[in-house]
Amino acid sequence: MKKMILLLLLVCMTAGSASAAVYVDSSMITVNMLNQNPDPARPGETMEITLSVMNDGNSDLEDVTVTIEPEYPFSKVTGESLTQTIPYLNSRQDEDDAAILKYKLFIDNDAPEDLYELDIVVTNSENGGTITTTVNIDVRGKEYAQIVTITKSNIDIATEEPLEFIVTNTGNSPLKNMVISWDEESGVVLPVYSDNTKYIAYLDAGESATVSYTVMADVNAIPGLYQLDICLSFEDYDSNINEITTKAGLFVGGETDFDVSFSESASGEVSLSVANVGNNEAYSVKVSIPEQDGYKVTGSSSTIVGNLEKGDYTITSFNIAQSANVAIDENSDGEKTGTGENIPAGRSASRSSGNELTAIIEYTDSTGQRLSVEKNVDISFTSGATGENDVAYAKNRNASSGTSTTTYLLILAAIVVGAAAVYKKRKDKEREQ
Repeated sequence: MKKMILLLLLVCMTAGSASAAVYVDSSMITVNMLNQNPDPARPGETMEITLSVMNDGNSDLEDVTVTIEPEYPFSKVTGESLTQTIPYLNSRQDEDDAAILKYKLFIDNDAPEDLYELDIVVTNSENGGTITTTVNIDVRGKEYAQIVTITKSNIDIATEEPLEFIVTNTGNSPLKNMVISWDEESGVVLPVYSDNTKYIAYLDAGESATVSYTVMADVNAIPGLYQLDICLSFEDYDSNINEITTKAGLFVGGETDFDVSFSESASGEVSLSVANVGNNEAYSVKVSIPEQDGYKVTGSSSTIVGNLEKGDYTITSFNIAQSANVAIDENSDGEKTGTGENIPAGRSASRSSGNELTAIIEYTDSTGQRLSVEKNVDISFTSGATGENDVAYAKNRNASSGTSTTTYLLILAAIVVGAAAVYKKRKDKEREQ
């Protein structure tokens, strides 16, 4: 009987020893994600996740390894380990006793908005058993926009000008209910036909929208660079309102225009009146008469007249000769005639001069740019009362007959002189008799 009892005790002890030697399977380990920062994760940024690892089994565990296996859009952060080892896990743990592990991952810059899976592999080094737990990571693109382009860098004074802002969603998520507005503090530049606020209902990631205004600068504005304060507000994924503020420069001023007219002419000198008819001052104004058919400048062909404020004018003069092939007329048969020589411009009659004189005006505008304007001036006018002009006109008119008024006068004078000589000779003979 005693032997039987001892045998039973030995069997029980052996069975107990075998039970203690059996390793607990890794399926007794539970992995939960406690936190994700930021949540949602952002493309192009680093994300940190916090895990709890808990032993639900009846036996204690040693050397439990937890490894993150990232796939797109997740990747390893330099200097950060994807594997961590828990030295000891007590059996029958609750949440308060669980091991806490933290990992950092990088989110790809171009990751589209989505819910991505991340695998977490737990290995029990005692029995080599593994368990894979999958958690979901919410990745949402960054809500961001910027004003990439402004179509105007300068506007003229007192002139309606188009002004456009190109707004681009440079983030990874759509933007809703966008409002763009701008302000110029001094009030020199203002929108016309609308207020300064525009609305964009929806703008997808990577897309652009053009916002158009018509603006005008005050007629009394001082040329210079003015600051535009621009505000862009939008609604993000969670319906929160975000604002982006920026600045841009807009130059007020620039080019101007001129009016050139014939003033007077005397002894071959032609005077031109040059007026600044634009809205901006012109600096270092130079007036030139370029080489051209029909006219020839004697002496200097350019003159510097200095600065001309808007509405101001000056008079400049040039010595200009007009070719006879310009100062043409028709004979009695309707044929055009000419002498082929240069005649001072002041001597040409209105009906014998139909060409325009070209003048070039060079100036520096209010932006510092050197510009030029070409103007055509009609310098035709009626012949003067000096007699000299009339002679030039008569010479042209009677060219086909080969006889001029001067020739007739010379013949008449010769006849008078001859008659006088004959008369004197007769008187001398009568005295001798």
